[in-house]
Amino acid sequence: MGFQHGLSGLKAASAKLDVTGNNIANANTVGFKQSQAQFADVYANALGGGRNQIGIGTQLAAVAQEFTQGNVTPTNNPLDVAITGNGFFRTSNNGTISYTRNGQFHLDKDGFLVNASNYNVTGFAADASGQIIPNIPVNLRLPTSDLTPKPTANFAAGVNLDSREQSIDTAVSPFDAADSDTYTHSTSGEIFDSLGNSHILNLYFQKIDPVAPAAASWNVFATADGVADSNGVPIGVELNGGVGPLALNFDSSGILTSPVGAISAEVDFVALDSVKWAGIPPLPFSLDLTRSTQFGNKFGVNMLSQDGFTSGRLAGYSISDDGQIRASYTNNVTRTVGQLALAGFSNPNGLKPMGNNQWGETAESGLPLIGAPETGILGSLQSSAVEESNVDLTTELVSLIMTQRVYQANAKTIQTQDAVMQSIMNI
Repeated sequence: MGFQHGLSGLKAASAKLDVTGNNIANANTVGFKQSQAQFADVYANALGGGRNQIGIGTQLAAVAQEFTQGNVTPTNNPLDVAITGNGFFRTSNNGTISYTRNGQFHLDKDGFLVNASNYNVTGFAADASGQIIPNIPVNLRLPTSDLTPKPTANFAAGVNLDSREQSIDTAVSPFDAADSDTYTHSTSGEIFDSLGNSHILNLYFQKIDPVAPAAASWNVFATADGVADSNGVPIGVELNGGVGPLALNFDSSGILTSPVGAISAEVDFVALDSVKWAGIPPLPFSLDLTRSTQFGNKFGVNMLSQDGFTSGRLAGYSISDDGQIRASYTNNVTRTVGQLALAGFSNPNGLKPMGNNQWGETAESGLPLIGAPETGILGSLQSSAVEESNVDLTTELVSLIMTQRVYQANAKTIQTQDAVMQSIMNI
């Protein structure tokens, strides 16, 4: 039986060398997980062996992969992604689903997010407004075209109007956009028409004598691009359905009492300049001044916002810790265009290695638990980074030396058994 012991030992050492060599060969493979050769002893299936039964060698029981975290290294590619924690990227190769820890991604010629093997990376799509649709994962396709303009639909301004200002006698000093003595305060903001052209909306606040039951009243005038007639009266702008001023009323605590909500506004660009803006339709939008106050402080603008923008060219992508992919454009607009999905397994060691840094689902691995990063058992992501191989070269080189010695020792047992057999043959 001595030959059997040595032969099984040689086979085991050879398998161990193969595993160690494979680990060393993939020390620089992104997302690679090192393997470990696991062995079991072998006993003959004989009756009556009892406690004195002697084994007949060893055998390779399993080659188990160690899914420990690898080091995360920054890169210059914003589409490179590293997983910190549990989970695998989900990929599709013509419908065949596999999983990987290698996050070296790029876009193909059609704008699909793919890995180094040109497998499609799957995730959750986003609708036109940038909302993620957490449904069945799909092949992620990122936009590469220009962002179309969006006309302003909502304009909001929050100001504090100084209550200490003197009222203006409108009969003596009617509003004139060109004469700052006819209004008390002013501010302005940008709006956009249907073609993405930028225009300046100017708001003028004129303090007047209060009308009961209000403690204080203000008139609000508006111009677009500063256009007014020869008397300084705004042209082409309607507030609350009329060409006259909008009234703001405050109570004795400086709180706005009317209007109680946003009012309608509209700009007729053709009225501003019939040649320059010919063919551009009027812009209706909501004007919200409800955050305005009247306190005994200097005039100040506390909030100014609008939701329109001009067209923009794609400037780049970024990926957040929860996997949301955001496209940035030259018009300073950022749009969520998708979200990476991760898959978790109750038994990752049950996954089947498929090469190309891919693993396949098996009955031993269990069903994949698909979700967004940072949910459930799934880890988080780091963009512009990759997860290095978890191979410890120092450990593997020491293992290589030890395995070589084991191989030599088993060869020695065969040599010794041969010498014993030779002695017997010489009797």
